[in-house]
Amino acid sequence: MSEAASLMQAVLGPAHGSQDAVAFLERALCSEVDPLHFCAVHLGLSPSEIMRRAAAWAGLSYYDVVPRLALGAIQPPRLEVLRDVRMFRVRVLDRNVAFTSPDFFGLLRLKRAYEANPRLHRSLCLVPAPALRELMVDLAQEGLIDGARQTLSRSWPHAAAQLDLPRPVRWGFVFGLVLLAVLVLAAPLTGQYWLLPLWLLLVVLPILLRLGALLTPVTPPAANVSEIEDTDLPVYSVLVPLRDEANMVDQLCRSLGQLDYPREKLQIIFVVESRSPETIAAVRRHLDDARFSLTVVPDAPPLTKPKALDFALPLCRGEFVVVYDAEDRPARDQLRAIVGQFASQPDLHCIQARLLIGNGADGPLPALFAGEYAGLFTVILPALARWGAVMPLGGTSNHFRLETLRQLGGWDAYNVTEDADLGVRLARRRRRTATHVSVTMEDAPTALGPWLGQRTRWTKGWMQTYAVHNRRPLLLLADLGWWRFVLFQVTMLGMLLAPLLHSAFSITVLTVLVGGLPSVIEPHPWLIACVAACLVGQLAAIATNLVGLYRTGQTDLVRCQALLPLYWLLIAWATLRALREFVHQPFHWFKTPHEANPATLILRSGRRAASPSPAAIQESDAGS
Repeated sequence: MSEAASLMQAVLGPAHGSQDAVAFLERALCSEVDPLHFCAVHLGLSPSEIMRRAAAWAGLSYYDVVPRLALGAIQPPRLEVLRDVRMFRVRVLDRNVAFTSPDFFGLLRLKRAYEANPRLHRSLCLVPAPALRELMVDLAQEGLIDGARQTLSRSWPHAAAQLDLPRPVRWGFVFGLVLLAVLVLAAPLTGQYWLLPLWLLLVVLPILLRLGALLTPVTPPAANVSEIEDTDLPVYSVLVPLRDEANMVDQLCRSLGQLDYPREKLQIIFVVESRSPETIAAVRRHLDDARFSLTVVPDAPPLTKPKALDFALPLCRGEFVVVYDAEDRPARDQLRAIVGQFASQPDLHCIQARLLIGNGADGPLPALFAGEYAGLFTVILPALARWGAVMPLGGTSNHFRLETLRQLGGWDAYNVTEDADLGVRLARRRRRTATHVSVTMEDAPTALGPWLGQRTRWTKGWMQTYAVHNRRPLLLLADLGWWRFVLFQVTMLGMLLAPLLHSAFSITVLTVLVGGLPSVIEPHPWLIACVAACLVGQLAAIATNLVGLYRTGQTDLVRCQALLPLYWLLIAWATLRALREFVHQPFHWFKTPHEANPATLILRSGRRAASPSPAAIQESDAGS
């Protein structure tokens, strides 16, 4: 028996014979993954047990952890090298000891080295890979935190919120936005025709944009995504940022554990803030699954999701990377489908999967939220992607080429809607973004407090994104080109002003219906035209939600959309709160609480039911 087969049989244990060892080794080599990791994910063996058996086979010492003996900080030349570190030297008593976690072929070389030099066991000790990785993160945490906070500002200083949002800029932005809203609202009442261009830009163009999205044909999803053999699929990294989410960990692990992707090629990193000890403990209970790993983020400002993601980004080893949130339940085949789309369109750098609200039956608020999400992810974003325009990404289920993400500087640690900002930077670097019909289920907040806090943060992040990228408009124009530049202004200003304008219009209409038109206001043609435009805008917004609900198969939530004018009042309230926070707490991150709901998913006739299959959603798309 060869040494490789002998090592594999030692790792498999006495229950497996030499034929099993050779078969496992061949499968691992065909998959181009470390045979030790292959055994861990397919046999349910812990990395500790595998390394213990390997050490016994090689005749080397083994230890569960690296002893913390006066270890100092390390500053790697590039943070990405941390993921590949296999050895670290520690001074133990009277000698230096190398603690190492070799791969399969490294073990074969160590065995030969030990046979040539038996004294090697006194200065070499094997440890499990997670123990060595945890040590590297601990020793390099200062560099990782610095990289998380500063990489973007160093590589792209004119796109970093921490540099481009001093207090005068924030006050000026708020004043300008409020002034624009006042001028637009006053234009039809004063009859000043010099305000017509402003009205066209801020009211008419967003309406035309929404109507254009409604009329844009849906690209039929491919009936058969090109089949890629498991052995040819790339390693996929999944980042899961968590804070105070201990109650969600079991559901999350169950959902991610069901992903239909080769186990040996799936790297799932739970990125947990150190100030969440209960969440850390909950994740540790699931680390017997070799696909899962834990990265603890030190308690350092800013306390934001993008900072945590940037902290863990250097540890990713996949060709692609995706972010999932605590409440996410992605479709089992999502990763395979996304890889297929990347493979068929090599010029793609980011793909946004659909987010679908699964608890729309829990009250009017989640039902309206579900309609809003359906319109955004099945109407607006696919149209923007088809046009090649700037696409504000969703905060989760966005899939990237890892190399592209690093070239862009990762996420902006200080932007509280980091997804929208990243969508702008992708467009500025002419990196094409697309959408996919694969669904990730989420639950919307059912109480007003969490919903309001979440929406305030989103709106504040859109303000950050718009203000930062418009600090140097000529540079932005050069990056985007004139028509993308115009669409960016219309899209972002529409997101910020539409709730205020819709709410003001609704309140005005209600006032007129109750008390009549004030005598000082004459119904001149421009006033009538403006009222008609506002009415068309509201109907277009409602139609977007309705079409979205049809495409997602959530037609039982259609009736609740009659409450949209009230929903817009709530969004306007959140916008006013966001204006205040933008000035006084620009980088404060409101943490949305979540409740586990494994039964899920979307409503059918007022009852909880299973989520519609991707095929059913694709049929709805094709029919629309």
